[in-house]
Amino acid sequence: MEYLASAVPTDPLSLSRLLNRLRFKHLELLATLGETQVLHQAAKRINVSQPAATKMLADIEYTFGFSLFERHARGLRPTPLGAQVVSFALSLQRLTDNFVEDLNNKHHGGHGHLVIGAIMGSAPDVLARAVTELKKKRPLLHLKILGETSDQISLMLSRGEVEIAVGRITTQDNVNQFNFTPLSNETMVLAVRKAHPLTRQKNLSLDQLVQWPWIMQPSTSPARQLLESELAKAHVNSPENFIECSSVFAILQLIQTTDSIAAVSESVVRDHVHAKLIKVLPLPIGEVLQSFGIMSRRGEALSEAAIDFSQCLERAALFV
Repeated sequence: MEYLASAVPTDPLSLSRLLNRLRFKHLELLATLGETQVLHQAAKRINVSQPAATKMLADIEYTFGFSLFERHARGLRPTPLGAQVVSFALSLQRLTDNFVEDLNNKHHGGHGHLVIGAIMGSAPDVLARAVTELKKKRPLLHLKILGETSDQISLMLSRGEVEIAVGRITTQDNVNQFNFTPLSNETMVLAVRKAHPLTRQKNLSLDQLVQWPWIMQPSTSPARQLLESELAKAHVNSPENFIECSSVFAILQLIQTTDSIAAVSESVVRDHVHAKLIKVLPLPIGEVLQSFGIMSRRGEALSEAAIDFSQCLERAALFV
C-alpha cells in the first residue's frame, strides 16, 4: 500500500507548514518507526490503532511532500531523506524528554540531570575523579552512569540515551557523528591471579601463553583488537580456550578465581595489583591502546551539567 497522498504540496518545504501540520504525536510515530520499522508495532507503542497510524504517516508524508519510507514485505525502511527526518524527530523527542525531566526536577527542588556513558575498561580513576568533582559542585544533580563497551557506548550516544560519553572512536561513522576530545592513552597488560604458575616462570612468550585459558573482551573492543594484532605479528594463533566477557568487574573476578589470562588496561588492575590480588606478567603487549576521550553528538549544544562534566574530565586526565 502506498501511504503518500497523490496530491502533494508543490511549494518548497517551510517552517510554517511544519508548524501548522505536524504534532508531537507525529514526531513520536516517526521516532518509533525509525526503531521498529514495523507500522503495527509502532502504533502499539504510541497507543494508537494501526489505521490511525497509517493516516498519521500519510499526513506526515503529505506535509513533507515526499515518501519517508520504502515499503517492504517485512515493514518500512527509511529512505535517505526519511532517515534525516527520523533523526530530526529523535532529536526533538530527546530535547523534549530532557526538558520535561529537567523541569520536574527543578519543580521538586532538584538541579537537573545528566546521563553519562563510560567504558569501564579504561581509566576508571579518571571517571571517578571527574564524578567526585562534579558532585561537589552540583550535589543535587541527578547523575546516571551507564557502563558499556566502546561500540555500545557509541550506539547509546547516537540514540540519545546518553548526553555525553567517555569512550573511543571505533569507526568512520563515529568520526562523522561525534565530537571527540582525547583525554589519554593507556597501556595494556596481561593479568593473572597472584599465585598463577606463570608468575614463577621466566622468558615468557605469546606462543606459550595461548596454551592457557583466557578471558577475552568482545571482538569489537580495542583491547581485543590490539591483542589479536600482537598475536598475528608474532605468528601465533589466537587462544582456543577462552571466555568472552564485556564486564570489567566479571573479568577481575575471573582472573582471581581461575588460571585464565586477561589482556586489560593497566588502570583497571592497578588497585588489585597494589592489593596483591592480581599480578601482571612481565611480557609487554604492543603499543598503547587507542586514545579514549570525551564524546558528544555533533551539532547539539551540551547542557550546563554536561559542560561542567567535560571540564572535570579534562582536569582529572591530568593526573593519569
